Amino acid sequence: MAFTLVPLQLQFFRSGAHLTDHGKSCGSRFQFFSDGKCARMAGLLNWLLNLAKSVVACCTNLLGWNKDDDDDVGSSVSDPRLWDREELATCSHGQFSFAMVQGNPSQCEDDGQVESGPHGLFVGVYDGHGGSRVSSYCCDNLFPNLARIAQETGVLTEDTLRNAIAATENGFMDVVHSEHEADPNVTAVGSCCLVALLWKGRLHVANLGDCRAVLGRLNEINNRIEAVQLTRDDNVSLQDVRSEVLNAYPDVPDILQQVQGVWRIKGRIQVSKAIGDAFLKIPEYSLLPTVPRLRLREAITRSVLSAEPSMLTRDLQPRDRFLICASDGLWEHITSQRAVQIVNKRPREGIARRLVKAALKVASRKSGVTYDHVKSTTDPNFRRNIHDDITVVVIFFNQGGTYDATVPGLSIRGTKNENLPARFNLQGVA
Repeated sequence: MAFTLVPLQLQFFRSGAHLTDHGKSCGSRFQFFSDGKCARMAGLLNWLLNLAKSVVACCTNLLGWNKDDDDDVGSSVSDPRLWDREELATCSHGQFSFAMVQGNPSQCEDDGQVESGPHGLFVGVYDGHGGSRVSSYCCDNLFPNLARIAQETGVLTEDTLRNAIAATENGFMDVVHSEHEADPNVTAVGSCCLVALLWKGRLHVANLGDCRAVLGRLNEINNRIEAVQLTRDDNVSLQDVRSEVLNAYPDVPDILQQVQGVWRIKGRIQVSKAIGDAFLKIPEYSLLPTVPRLRLREAITRSVLSAEPSMLTRDLQPRDRFLICASDGLWEHITSQRAVQIVNKRPREGIARRLVKAALKVASRKSGVTYDHVKSTTDPNFRRNIHDDITVVVIFFNQGGTYDATVPGLSIRGTKNENLPARFNLQGVA
């Protein structure tokens, strides 16, 4: 319907306007009508045209065609669960905007960080599940692991990032080992992990799970902005991911199970890659969680969830304009192309907040309520039925992908709207 009604709408408007013009000139074109009949005909056509406009406007709102979802005006109701870094921050490779919103009732399970230094920029988006323990652990430890490995080896490469993620995974497994007897549920906490690392004009992206990195790039043919998705959603709702999982675990019975029509690894988790989730990786923990919905029906004999990130490395190009890194709460409601269009046509200041609000407006409309109603509700469980936690970081590149080594260091962690002590200091690292 969405692909047929709009052309019909335009056709009706054009033909309606055409007929109205004919009605106004019917003295010359339709001489057999009296002036009264001409007036009545023109009035009828105008009434039908206005009716059609009202119907189309109604359908547009219901079906989500409102092109002003990203408008950041028109409401005096603030969102108590939305945080953003109010000013646009300057970093070595350009500028960035950062925003988050909590959807879960008791705590935000997302976490995120931006670390900037003279030669580089580190962005981490962590989408936790089962709690915030692993996402917070990633925020505390992944960048320090990266800095330590880079200083030990003297280089910062794709392998450095991969090894930093492995060290973070191993570190949390040590936590699980020390705490699982007192708290078995620590074995069932995990997090998706998306890292974008800009280092001396080169971009490294690592991803586990269904967070997404999307590049806004200028098309050299039509000079329009286009979305280039740099990561794959490691989610078994996708046929190719399910096929990959089945091929990787041919010896594991019921590796994929449907729960209420949704595919999940062992009936428990939708993503095929994550940090944490020890009960799906280490056999001795597979029957430990005390929460019934998490406990497996039978013990696993080997890991059924990967902690190996998907990697991408590329040099920044002159036509690369910006990068959006966000948790899946954004992409559930906003397409990659729509997101880059919003970023491209709106002011840079507060653009991460604008993307979050665009997603919240679409999510609210899908549920038959307004975003103002969502913001105003006092029911802690209501919002989770509308939207997930959402974390968004937008990085605008310097012209030509250059970097400024004189920019001071900066460290920002999501939900903390103040500068933390800068820790991106990698002097002597190539």
